[in-house]
Amino acid sequence: MSRFALFPGTFDPITLGHVDIVNRSLDLFDKIIIGIGTNVNKQPMYSEAQRIEWIKEIYKNDARVEARVYEGLTVNFCKEIDAKYVIRGIRFVSDFEYEKTIADMNRSLDSSIETIFLTCLPQYSSVASTLVRDVIRNGGDAGMFLPEVVKNSIYSK
Repeated sequence: MSRFALFPGTFDPITLGHVDIVNRSLDLFDKIIIGIGTNVNKQPMYSEAQRIEWIKEIYKNDARVEARVYEGLTVNFCKEIDAKYVIRGIRFVSDFEYEKTIADMNRSLDSSIETIFLTCLPQYSSVASTLVRDVIRNGGDAGMFLPEVVKNSIYSK
């Protein structure tokens, strides 16, 4: 039986912290689907197509990682892709409190889906897409927080 996991988020843009969580999850699961969720409360800086393209390029040599866009409840998307696990990265205690609330709600909606929390490596604890977007918007160099393909794409324009 294959173990599929969903790593949901906006990935706007995908950062080295996200990549670290995906890479470490590959030891635990047979396939990781990076799910780009559409959130009506967030206005993305980069298009869904651009984010999918970055993820595909980052993982072009690893068929165990796939990127897909989804709408609606994460548990419903898990059913659609046959994922029994949701992966979430934790940087701080406050992240855990927030993520646990979501995990509890997901478990209430579908008890067959388990959330797995992975703590980030210390060097990525301050890396958040929101902060990275702010740096980029204000003309700063956020390259140290981004995978090479994302950095090249953003700063070559």
